[in-house]
Amino acid sequence: MSGEMPLDPSDLRILRALQRDGRMSNQDLAEASAMSGSACWRRVRALEKAGVIERYSVVLNAEACGLEFHAMVHVGLTRHEPESVQRFVKAVKYREEVLDCYSTTGDADYHLRVCCRNKAAYTTFLEEFLFRIPGVSTVRTNLILDEIKQNEPLPL
Repeated sequence: MSGEMPLDPSDLRILRALQRDGRMSNQDLAEASAMSGSACWRRVRALEKAGVIERYSVVLNAEACGLEFHAMVHVGLTRHEPESVQRFVKAVKYREEVLDCYSTTGDADYHLRVCCRNKAAYTTFLEEFLFRIPGVSTVRTNLILDEIKQNEPLPL
């Protein structure tokens, strides 16, 4: 996306509806957005092309999938040289247990949301992966006891 796309009221109606139900048919979306079907379709394509809509996805229930261990992992690096940072980012980017990774201010350099089958799988993740990344100096784990609010729509 080359810059911020101005969003008109019709765009906002489309985006709110898609955040509630990404599988909504174009006709239902057009009705929810007070537009014709063809105008709605063109607008959705423009929002996709501009990068406002990045992708469509499905939200799964982790426990129903057998993933019972959830944690926020706070990671500190010994050095903040570009190559150390790139090495860390590259390592965690494609690791399936890492659902989210944020570079942050404060005591930790990175916050990871990690999901594993159980405590043993998490221990393996730590010992065979995270602790072996060069430059990782500190790892602190906070167990997620309950998900109060998750995957909420953006406040448009």
